[in-house]
Amino acid sequence: MNIPLLGLKKQYEAIKDEIIPATMEVYQSQRFILGPKVEELERKIAAYTKVKYAVGVSSGTDALLISLMSAGIGPGDLVVTSPYTFFSTAGSIARLGAIPVFVDIDNLTYNIDPGKLEKSISGLNPGERSRLRAILPVHLFGQCADMDDIIAIARSLGIPIIEDAAQAIGAEYMSSDGSLKRAGSMGNYGCFSFFPSKNLGSFGDGGMVTTNDEEAFQRLKIMRVHGSQPKYYHKVIGGNFRLDALQAAILLIKFNYLERWTEKRRKNARIYRVLFARKAIRGIELPFEGKGRHIYNQFVIKIDQKRDELKRYLTNQGIGCEIYYPVPLHIQECFRYLGYRPEDCPVSLEAAAKTIALPIYPELREEQIEYIVEKIGSFYKDNISS
Repeated sequence: MNIPLLGLKKQYEAIKDEIIPATMEVYQSQRFILGPKVEELERKIAAYTKVKYAVGVSSGTDALLISLMSAGIGPGDLVVTSPYTFFSTAGSIARLGAIPVFVDIDNLTYNIDPGKLEKSISGLNPGERSRLRAILPVHLFGQCADMDDIIAIARSLGIPIIEDAAQAIGAEYMSSDGSLKRAGSMGNYGCFSFFPSKNLGSFGDGGMVTTNDEEAFQRLKIMRVHGSQPKYYHKVIGGNFRLDALQAAILLIKFNYLERWTEKRRKNARIYRVLFARKAIRGIELPFEGKGRHIYNQFVIKIDQKRDELKRYLTNQGIGCEIYYPVPLHIQECFRYLGYRPEDCPVSLEAAAKTIALPIYPELREEQIEYIVEKIGSFYKDNISS
């Protein structure tokens, strides 16, 4: 049986009769940059994430970059973030000449640990603390970080929060007051990616920034067009961060299916849990699911033994799988100048060595999940003592 990690071809086949006319409309209009399709998508994403404003941008990476720029982050500034995430989270900080400050993750959620965050900030000297300009938490794999504590820390310091919600559109966090809040609505900026593998994916690159601050909203709109307002008059330096109308048209079609697809991912996660429980494979830790809503951009398991051997075995059995992420950012070669040691973030190090992502896409059938779990069980039955 051949089971890819992503089911994009099946998804396209199901909606192509809607996608093709939508793209033809853009071709006929010859309006390819920004315009009414982008504005419509912005309104829908703002409503969906429960914020006042949304600004379409060229990628999830550019969503992070423009948010940092809008927040005034520059050379020598410190921005606290997670070492266990996709590169662009820290790369966007470094591109502005700012300095990523890596704080280790929680061993259940893989998101930044608020207790370690507080301890790390307390350990800064007065000069460093004066340069601390933002906190950039990541809602990894589709589950929100522990935002109550992060918000309290940010408020005590008077610095903004930039949420990396690239993998978490529609994820919900249960606040201490009992309310459910959507990813991208809790910080000063929320950054989303429409990379094809995301729950809401375009046919290329695309992104969105959400905010409740009208001044930030206006600033973001200006900065995404090289900082010009009106055209050819520049008070600030921005960049070419515009979302294409063609991608917006595609995303508007897909948006109508987002909740359906998300609930199917969640159903598939429940099926995995039932099947793994029946199989009773020792040494496997399934994804933690808190009180909010996990939208399962990835279904990541942690295994005690033979992770790399398992990956090779599953690949040979026709099962797509991936390691997110094999090298934590604090020990990436390009960040060697920061002086981190591997043991500075031990939980991230362990996650990098022991986790693997299994297929979770909406089109996945129950018999395919059964096959995956059966093969994992067979592997450990044959190899656990070797």
